[in-house]
Amino acid sequence: MAFIRKKQQEQQLQLYSKERFSLLLLNLEEYFFEQHTAHHIQHKGSQKERRVRGSLKICSKSVIFEPDAISQPIIKIPLRDCIKIGKHGENGTNRHFAKAKSGGISLIFSQVYFIKEHNIVAPYKIERGRMEYVFELDVSGKVEDVVETLLQLHRASCLDKLGDQTAMITAILQSRLARTSFDKNRFQSVSEKLHMECKAEMVTPLVTNPGHVCITDTTLYFQPLNGYPKPVVQITLQDVCRIYKRRHGLMPLGLEVFCTEDDLCSDIYLKFYDPQDRDELYFYIATYLEHHVAERTAESYTLQWQRGHLSNYQYLLHLNNLADRSCNDLSQYPVFPWIISDYCSSELDLSNPGTFRDLGKPVGALNKERLERLLERYQEMPEPKFMYGSHYSSPGYVLFYLVRIAPEYMLCLQNGRFDNADRMFNSIAETWKNCLDGATDFKELIPEFYGDDVSFLVNSLKLDLGKRQGGQMVDDVELPPWARSPEDFLQKSKEALESNYVSEHLHEWIDLVFGYKQKGSEAVGAHNVFHPLTYEGGVDLNSIEDPDEKVAMLTQILEFGQTPKQLFVTPHPQRITENVKSLPQTSCDNVSIADSPGEESFEDLTEESKKLAWNNIAKLQLHEQHKLHKEAVTGIAVSCNGSSVFTTSQDNTLKMFSTESKMLQRSISFSDMALSSCLLLPGDATVISSSWDNNVYFYSIAFGRSQGTLMGHDDAVSKICWHDNRLYSASWDSTVKVWSSVPAEMTGTKRHQFDLLAELEHDVSVDTISLNAASTLLVSGTREGKVTIWDLTTATILHQIPCHSGTVYDTAFSPDSRHVLSTGEDSCVNVIDVQTGMLISSMTSDKPQRCFIWDGNTVLSGSQSGELLVWDLLGGKLCERIQGHKGAVTCIWMNEQCSSIITGGEDRKIMFWKLQY
Repeated sequence: MAFIRKKQQEQQLQLYSKERFSLLLLNLEEYFFEQHTAHHIQHKGSQKERRVRGSLKICSKSVIFEPDAISQPIIKIPLRDCIKIGKHGENGTNRHFAKAKSGGISLIFSQVYFIKEHNIVAPYKIERGRMEYVFELDVSGKVEDVVETLLQLHRASCLDKLGDQTAMITAILQSRLARTSFDKNRFQSVSEKLHMECKAEMVTPLVTNPGHVCITDTTLYFQPLNGYPKPVVQITLQDVCRIYKRRHGLMPLGLEVFCTEDDLCSDIYLKFYDPQDRDELYFYIATYLEHHVAERTAESYTLQWQRGHLSNYQYLLHLNNLADRSCNDLSQYPVFPWIISDYCSSELDLSNPGTFRDLGKPVGALNKERLERLLERYQEMPEPKFMYGSHYSSPGYVLFYLVRIAPEYMLCLQNGRFDNADRMFNSIAETWKNCLDGATDFKELIPEFYGDDVSFLVNSLKLDLGKRQGGQMVDDVELPPWARSPEDFLQKSKEALESNYVSEHLHEWIDLVFGYKQKGSEAVGAHNVFHPLTYEGGVDLNSIEDPDEKVAMLTQILEFGQTPKQLFVTPHPQRITENVKSLPQTSCDNVSIADSPGEESFEDLTEESKKLAWNNIAKLQLHEQHKLHKEAVTGIAVSCNGSSVFTTSQDNTLKMFSTESKMLQRSISFSDMALSSCLLLPGDATVISSSWDNNVYFYSIAFGRSQGTLMGHDDAVSKICWHDNRLYSASWDSTVKVWSSVPAEMTGTKRHQFDLLAELEHDVSVDTISLNAASTLLVSGTREGKVTIWDLTTATILHQIPCHSGTVYDTAFSPDSRHVLSTGEDSCVNVIDVQTGMLISSMTSDKPQRCFIWDGNTVLSGSQSGELLVWDLLGGKLCERIQGHKGAVTCIWMNEQCSSIITGGEDRKIMFWKLQY
């Protein structure tokens, strides 16, 4: 996991540089201001006098001395414990202390911490009693300034109210930032052009480091005020892959920059003092990135996950990232679910549902008896009510799991101490049992439990983490019986996370943590209510005037835990588990042709040919074109053997074109108004055409004449579909009608007759309809941008989604009926989940897409520009533009084998396309 890798890199860097100091030695919310080369004078003036060379760090709440010799401990003196600060040898007992003018710096104090003696990470040693330490700076002229700073910070530390302390330290910090600016000599090139400069803090786990942000036309810079850990951090804009706005302490002040595509750990996390500075920098970088998708929505990943192109692990990482969870912010560290509930068996049975935790319930609701006690307390509680007194993710819980790999973080969080040995992360089974039964323990897991690095389970640093009541030392984490080793434990945990059971139920947990059961009445019904301060928008810190209350509130927010940003407000779709392993990996770039199939059925061969065709769809080439009409082509139908192509047009005619003779064979006019679509009935004997004159016309190919007219609507018929002797007609009269065909022999005539079975009412004109493969569902698109999914077995609405801002041009179900794709006047290409009605993907083109065909993963659309566009839905990108018509592509047809494509356009032409393998 990224946190572990980053921590190991830091340890290697410190080992190489022999530097022991880190910002983790500071208190929470403390700043490191400056450092000076100095000597610690021990036993000043006596025969035992000894000079220890090192570095003196001036921090907002303490003075830290780091000796050069690693055998010597780091010394930390809290400023609040100082009795006197001044020049060594000066008399005076005034508590405000006169300004020193020369000599060493004398600190008289009542408490001191000794840290990392012999460079061993261990709980801090504390010495109490009146003591005096003297430090001599190498540059004596600096003494006056350092003492002045220490006196000022000491006054802040001695203020009674925490809010006043914070306000004074903040004022000192801002004054220092205002007196300095970014050093332009740090630019990589003299030709760089400055865009903006502002004050900010670099955020790393548990600490922030103030300084100056500077961005040029090529590089993002951060220069720490203290020059630590290096004089300047720089990121070349060309290397940036992703940027995200973040909330920090529930405030919209953060910005995280990634130079890698999949890593959860960013290259820099910045917290700004002014949201406008954050937004301006974000906009500048986003504009710079040529192919940057500013902030991909959670829904854009849902389609990939549903269809098996993202693992459960990858999908959860993406959701955490989008919900403001970051490795750099332990109060918002990525959260993962407990999956396994069996930590006692000798073998792990992933085929048994009883092996798994109920993902439809929060941890606090898994134990029925405990839940009853919590509900009883909840009912008696005054508003605002909450069920759980602790959260499922907090800095303390994260470091509970990671203490073996990140001990300094735990010492920082707990004022130099490890937790009680019996409360440490000693056993997987014990931890699960406590989460199941404990009165105040409701924590979930972290991504490391499903990663590859076992170091968080093994005490490889040989830390002294204490002795348990039974007498055993805290060492490696005790694993369940079914795990032969830490590696085996992680491997089986990963297999459990990716199992069919979890794939079928993970959406239930997502609803609780990231979705519609996170807040409101749905959260109450799911027993998923936490303290109001944990939710985004739960408190407005800017509205709190009392500084003490504000500091206390912020501290609670940062330390108690935060609920992720809500990503979904409707039920999350379920994964398509039967397709997880069988779906082809659609790519618009490098596609390898599959090996020749063996003894497969004809259906298998057909499916293979379809996959091959769609994998090569970007290689379409124009084969031939013919100008058939005097106005735009509106519909295309082709006979089963491909010998005849029928087209309708706004020029009021139905045309029949022979692909063998390349000649126009027939031209039929039914009406003096435009024809809007056409289709061939099974058997290729009859063509049906819809018209703007409110009618549907039937034409006999064999007899060459009209076979009847269905006067079924009160306004133009916009689209017709046919399946299993049923006709579906959409109209501008705001209805879709379902007609049952009465066989001619039953009517005693040669004309088609129809009975009206159902009328699907809409609020406005219906411009397009489409059926799923089984004709159990119908999707319609209206002039006002609504897409409606209908259950045809009951003639009722399943979902109505206002997903376009103008006319819906085309809609179609995926081959498996799980999704609906729609295009519209607003240039959006949207994917809707049929089960939940959730909009799970949306892409925008430069021009509206008038028509399309798709296989569930890839789309071939006809553009208003006349081009054919190839879209990779799973990658969320436009792959290819193919030059075609002059004017909009208005209709598109593909044969069942996906080997032949015909398009019609406003240029009155039909074009025949071939795939190039």
